[in-house]
Amino acid sequence: MNFDPSWGQAGQSVQQFWQEHWSKSLQTLQQMQAGAPMGLSAMPGLGAAPNPWASITEAMQSAIPQAAAGSAQTVQFDTPKLQGLQQEYLQSVQSLADAKQVQALLAKDKRFAKPEWSANPVAAMAAANYLLGSRMLTGMADAVQGDEKTRNRVRFAVEQWVAAMAPSNFLALNADALNKVVETKGESLAQGIANLLADMRQGHVSMTDESLFTVGQNVATTEGAVVFENELFQLIEYKPLTAKVFEKPFLMVPPCINKFYILDLQPDNSVIRYAVSQGHRTFVVSWRNPDESLGHKTWDDYIEDGVLKAVSTVQDICEAQQINVLGFCVGGTMVSTAMAVLAARHAREHGELPAAKPARSRAAAAKTSSRTAAAVKTQAQPFPVASMTLLTTLIDFRDTGILDIFIDENMVRLREMQMGKGGLMKGQDMASTFSFLRPNDLVWNYVVGNYLKGETPPPFDLLYWNSDSTNLPGPFYAWYLRNLYLENNLIKPGVLTVCGEKIDMGQLKMPVYIYGSREDHIVPVGAAYASSQVLGGKLRFVMGASGHIAGVINPPAKNKRSHWLREDGEFPESFNDWLADATEYPGSWWTDWSAWLGSHSGKQLAAPRSYGRARAYAAIEDAPGRYVLSKA
Repeated sequence: MNFDPSWGQAGQSVQQFWQEHWSKSLQTLQQMQAGAPMGLSAMPGLGAAPNPWASITEAMQSAIPQAAAGSAQTVQFDTPKLQGLQQEYLQSVQSLADAKQVQALLAKDKRFAKPEWSANPVAAMAAANYLLGSRMLTGMADAVQGDEKTRNRVRFAVEQWVAAMAPSNFLALNADALNKVVETKGESLAQGIANLLADMRQGHVSMTDESLFTVGQNVATTEGAVVFENELFQLIEYKPLTAKVFEKPFLMVPPCINKFYILDLQPDNSVIRYAVSQGHRTFVVSWRNPDESLGHKTWDDYIEDGVLKAVSTVQDICEAQQINVLGFCVGGTMVSTAMAVLAARHAREHGELPAAKPARSRAAAAKTSSRTAAAVKTQAQPFPVASMTLLTTLIDFRDTGILDIFIDENMVRLREMQMGKGGLMKGQDMASTFSFLRPNDLVWNYVVGNYLKGETPPPFDLLYWNSDSTNLPGPFYAWYLRNLYLENNLIKPGVLTVCGEKIDMGQLKMPVYIYGSREDHIVPVGAAYASSQVLGGKLRFVMGASGHIAGVINPPAKNKRSHWLREDGEFPESFNDWLADATEYPGSWWTDWSAWLGSHSGKQLAAPRSYGRARAYAAIEDAPGRYVLSKA
C-alpha cells in the first residue's frame, strides 16, 4: 500500500483533536466532581462512574466571557428550578428498574429506537442513563441565571457536550453497530475504517455519496453561458425556455459564502430554471472561490466590483434602463447594501437638487428656470432596479438566532487581528461551524453511520452542495462581523460609508418581496420580517415552512409545505402581530412570488437568440463556468 503524506497529516490532526478534547473532558469529570451544585455530586444509578454533572460547570464557565477571563464570577443557578430538576431526576432513575419503561424511554429517541438497544442490557442501561442525564443537563442550562446571551451560550455548550457523549457514538456501547459487525463478519467495521480514511483525506465528514455528483453534469445543469467575468465573479446568462421574455431582465445574487448552484440543484427543484420558464431573461452571479491572491478584498470590493458591476453589466447586455434583482441570504444583504449605494449616487446624479433661491433679475430668473427644467429632465431617469427580492436575508441584525452566541467584541477583535488586513476565512471552518449548529443531525448521525456501521450515506443533492464550501477574504469577513453582526450599523442612516457613499436603507423606494422561513435557525423569520421596518418602498412579505434552505427550495410541482401571506398591506412592528392576521396557503410560495415579479417586469419581447451582446459580451464558456468548480 502506497503511503500518501496528506493522509498521515490528516490522521495526526484528527487524533490530536480527539486526544485533547477527551483528555480535557476526563480531567474535568475527575477534578470538578466536588464542585457540582449542592445535591448533585452523587447521583443514584451511576455506580462508580464519574459525575457527568461536574463537566457542565466547565462548559458554563467557558460560555461566560468574564469567567473565562479568570474573574471571580461563578455560574449561578435558579435554586428552586435546580431542586425541581433533582427531584425529577431521582424519580426518573427509579423507573429504570422497569424494563418496559426503559424500552419506552429508548423508543422516543431515534438513536436508540432499534430493537438491538433494548435487547442488550448494558447498552440499554447506558442509553437510558444518558437520556436522563442529558435531560438533566439541559434543565440545568435553563436554570442558569444571567442575561439571554449568556444563557444561550450555556445551552449551546450543553448541547454540544450532550450530543458528543451519546452512547451511540461509541462502538463499544452502540448495540446496533455491534450487531452489524457480527452479521457482516467484520466487513462493516472494515468499511467504516475505509470511510474514515476517505473523509480524513477530503477534510470533512461525508453527508452524502459525493462520488455520485458532478457539477455541470447532474447538478447545476440549466443551459446557459458565461458572458462576463472579472476576478470576483462570473456572470451567467441562461437560455430562454419561452418564445418571449419580459422586457426587464432578472439578476440573481447568491451568497458568496456558498456556491451559486443551490439555486440550480436539479431541473425539478431549480429556482433558476423556474425563473427562466416563467419568461425572465435570467442572469446569475457565480462568485469565485477566493484563494490567497484575493485575501485582501473588502466588503466595498464585493459591492462595487461584484454586485454593482453585475447590475450595470446586465443593463448593458440587455440595453435595459431597469432590471429586477434577487438576493439570497448574505447575497441579499449585499444586494441591499449595493442598492443603498446606488440610491445615494442616483440621488446626487439625477435630481433631488436643493431648492432654487429667489431670482434677483429677469436674466437670473431665466437661468433658474432653465436649471429647473434640466433638473426635471434628469429626475425622469429611472432608478436602475425596478424591484428587489430578498430571500432569508438580514438587514436588521438585532436577532441573529443561534449565531449570536459566537459574536462579541472579543471575538470580532480577534478576527480583525487575524485577518482584518488580509488572509482567508477557510470554507471548511465555516462549514464545520454551521454543521455543529445541529450536531446530532449534521455531525454525529454521519459519524455513526459512516464509521461505526460502515454505511455509505444516500445521494442527496442539497447535502452535496452543503459540503462544497467556499473561502472568504479576511477583510470582507471582519468588516461584516463588526459592522453588521456586532454593531448592526446597516439600519442606522448615514453611519456606514460604503464605496464612498453614506448609505440609508430607508431611501430604497423600489418594491421589495421579502421571504422568511418559519424554522430558519440562521436567519430567524422575525429577523427576515424586520427588513419591512427599514426599507422605504412598497413591500410584500411571505413566510414559508421549513428551514433556511428547504423552505426556499420548494418547487410548486411537489406541492409540499405551506406559506403564509397577509393581503391587507399592513406591516406592524412585531412579526407575531403580522402573523396573527396572516392566512396559510398550501404549497410553495414560488407561484405568489412569480406573479409579483411578473408585475414588475414590463412588457414581453421576442426572446434573444444568442447569449450576451455582440463582441463586447460574447459567450466565454458554457454554464456553470469554471469558477464554481474551484474547491476550498
